[in-house]
Amino acid sequence: MSARAFRHTCEAGIYRRLVDIDTAPGRDAPPAGTLLWIHGLGESGLCFEEIMAHPRLAAWHHLAPDLPGYGRSPWRPEPLDLAAQAECLAALIREGDSGPAVVIGHSMGGVSGLLLAERHPELVRAFINVEGNVTLDDCSISRPVAEQTVEELLDGGFERLLDIFYRQGRDDPALRGYYASVRHCDPRLYHLNSCELVELSGSGELARRLGAVACPRLYILGDPRGTGEFSRTRLDEAGVEWQAVPGAGHWPFLDQPDLFLDTLTAFLDRL
Repeated sequence: MSARAFRHTCEAGIYRRLVDIDTAPGRDAPPAGTLLWIHGLGESGLCFEEIMAHPRLAAWHHLAPDLPGYGRSPWRPEPLDLAAQAECLAALIREGDSGPAVVIGHSMGGVSGLLLAERHPELVRAFINVEGNVTLDDCSISRPVAEQTVEELLDGGFERLLDIFYRQGRDDPALRGYYASVRHCDPRLYHLNSCELVELSGSGELARRLGAVACPRLYILGDPRGTGEFSRTRLDEAGVEWQAVPGAGHWPFLDQPDLFLDTLTAFLDRL
């Protein structure tokens, strides 16, 4: 693993993790651009730290924000819906002043990245959707949350979910990391975004919308414990290229980082 250093900042209510392009002597690859990493429901940019610092991605500048109300970003008086979060991400790309970014969105971040690509195509050079929602089959976490009222979630429901994640994480390193992040998020935001994910996934339109984005795009899934057959069929029908990372689940970049990087870097090399 690389010794490349992270920079951490918190500006305008958004905590950011950054890794700069490796300019060490002897590294002759030209700068490649910016990778914007978008985390999932309840998550934070913490889940991307290992993959961001990997030497195979040394030619890229990396930015992984904690979306407002998640991770180390402050809770807001009113939680932001997914569309508002996409606008925050657009502002981050503009702020970087390095041209359009390659957007990598995991889980809910795949939906946020789709909204960003639809609303601001000039800011998105390419889009990699990692285990993002396609159909209701992909709502294993958000659906049980959306089935509660926000009052029920605040009155003990959130703590019960945390207990489930803690117990499941005993045997699953990715879920251990998820538990560590989700316990810091705003439960009201967790509920709002869960309801949005269920509604969007139930519409049957996410695969078509992903297929319609103007930039190069790729869907990466974990196999056999990730995105299932029904959602894969919808991606095929929409003409969306997808690649499976073997031996992986919902967090393929954590379960099989080297295989995930094989898929990711092959796509980046085509840009």
